[in-house]
Amino acid sequence: MAIPVETFFLDPHAQATLQARIQQMISQGILSGRFRPGEKLPSSRKLAAHLGVSRITVTLAYTELVASDYLTAQGRSGYFVSENAPEPMPKPNAPPTQDRVDWARAIGQRFTGGVAPEKPQDWARYRYPFIYGQADPTLFDHANWRLCALQALGQKDFAALTTDYYDQDDPQLVEFIARHTLPRRGIVADTSQILVTLGAQNALWLAAQVLLTQRRTAAVEDPCYPALRDILTQSRCHLRPVSVDANGLPPDALGDAVDVIFTTPSHQCPSSATMPLARRHALLARARQLDALIVEDDYEFEMSFLQSPSPALKSLDQDGRVIYVGSFSKSLFPGLRLGYLVGSAPFIREARALRASVLRHPPGHIQRTAAYFLSLGHYDALIRKTARVYAQRRQVMETAIHHYGLEIAGSGAHGGSSFWMRAPDGVDTSQLAQQLRAQGVLIEPGSSFFHGETPPQNFYRLAYSSIPSERITEGIAIIARALGQTGPKADR
Repeated sequence: MAIPVETFFLDPHAQATLQARIQQMISQGILSGRFRPGEKLPSSRKLAAHLGVSRITVTLAYTELVASDYLTAQGRSGYFVSENAPEPMPKPNAPPTQDRVDWARAIGQRFTGGVAPEKPQDWARYRYPFIYGQADPTLFDHANWRLCALQALGQKDFAALTTDYYDQDDPQLVEFIARHTLPRRGIVADTSQILVTLGAQNALWLAAQVLLTQRRTAAVEDPCYPALRDILTQSRCHLRPVSVDANGLPPDALGDAVDVIFTTPSHQCPSSATMPLARRHALLARARQLDALIVEDDYEFEMSFLQSPSPALKSLDQDGRVIYVGSFSKSLFPGLRLGYLVGSAPFIREARALRASVLRHPPGHIQRTAAYFLSLGHYDALIRKTARVYAQRRQVMETAIHHYGLEIAGSGAHGGSSFWMRAPDGVDTSQLAQQLRAQGVLIEPGSSFFHGETPPQNFYRLAYSSIPSERITEGIAIIARALGQTGPKADR
């Protein structure tokens, strides 16, 4: 029996050489029991073409596995899993148990039930991954990140690696954020006003926990980041969804008696709308009238490759009522989980105490590695490279979308990494996503971004951050065929 070549894919985050990664991929398949003795592996030519590597690399990996008795070569027939290959580890025979706890009664507060969009862990093996928020290994500066990590592991930085900062952060990272990152957004802050977090989502959670109670009301965009809605629901505050328009959150629609306003003015999530300067001033004025605070999630401002980014709300704030959320996770890689909060010292003091009670602080080695990567200029070089590539991919995608007659519901005026799309009425994009997945295409259904029990089903998001330009047009064509679109509406 032959093992289908489609079952093989390389881990994009692995650190080893291509040859070693191929060996590990096959040996793990044997040790896990997925590949069984006697099964035939794909030819070196076929596997090399599928993985996008040279044939000699696959041949060398096969040869090493033969030497280790994982595989056997049979003349011109090819390579097979060896009859003498190590056997899969047996599963331990656990004694039968019966759970006698009534968990429905025992659980005091529930955190399940959110509707965050599903993102397959094996997204990299799909040919057309229009998937948002994943790192493209072809763009990341792995070599310099590795050097910075090694530097952070050195004797000179032993304290940064091993010290329990308790409720403090790496001073080098905080100083860089204060002196270099924030001034680019027009924000002036000292170190007492900055707190490092485990990504933007952790920052939003800390803000919600500190600012909201069951008696207070939070205004949130509709549609919005699903995880934020889950955070606010768990805080048990009163939730007020506010429909966004082409310019983001409209201040006049906030209503009265709002305590905290959550907004994404640079690139509204998920529509990518950018709030104009006049509306930013109007939002600050309305917050002043309401005596409300604003939590500004300023994600993707670095990806403003079409025109310069608008000033952050925080930079326009004269009252200290804006709390700023930034993140390095999207611009570096999502697994980094490193972000920051900027706000008035009394707020940061409470957020710092809450963080310390939950996780002390983000790992010192990660903070120091990021500090080196930022301060040595690697981050700026990476942003410039990523922006050039994203600009090209965006142009290719926009051309393909118009060619095949698909409808854009929202796109960032300054750049970003995705298009917010609208399918024809009556189309359920969750079902569409399942249909496309079988054809190697990944899209993100949009219903989870909306509030209410009956959200619209015909929205979806297409990202160009993780798919090379040469595959975009073909992938859009597959989506168009699935929707019955064959060309521009004007031509039909």
